[in-house]
Amino acid sequence: MDGKRPLTKDEIAEIVRGLGPVDWVQVKLLAALPPEKRIIPALQAQEFSMAALRGTFRQRFPDLTLSEINMKVLAYLTPVRMEAK
Repeated sequence: MDGKRPLTKDEIAEIVRGLGPVDWVQVKLLAALPPEKRIIPALQAQEFSMAALRGTFRQRFPDLTLSEINMKVLAYLTPVRMEAK
């Protein structure tokens, strides 16, 4: 096992408290969109987080190529671990 454990209900509640109030106008706007457009903000958020992680890895590993950095990003974000042969 990789040492990860599921969050408790109290830990989740603490995280949710830190998020602030729900923006109901935004919720209504997103609910009015068709499903294929509703997913776009999530994809944009994923793209942003991957770019931030890529930038962090570039600073930590300046000697790696862009392809190697991208593989580190994928390895970090992918829960599946593949064994080297």
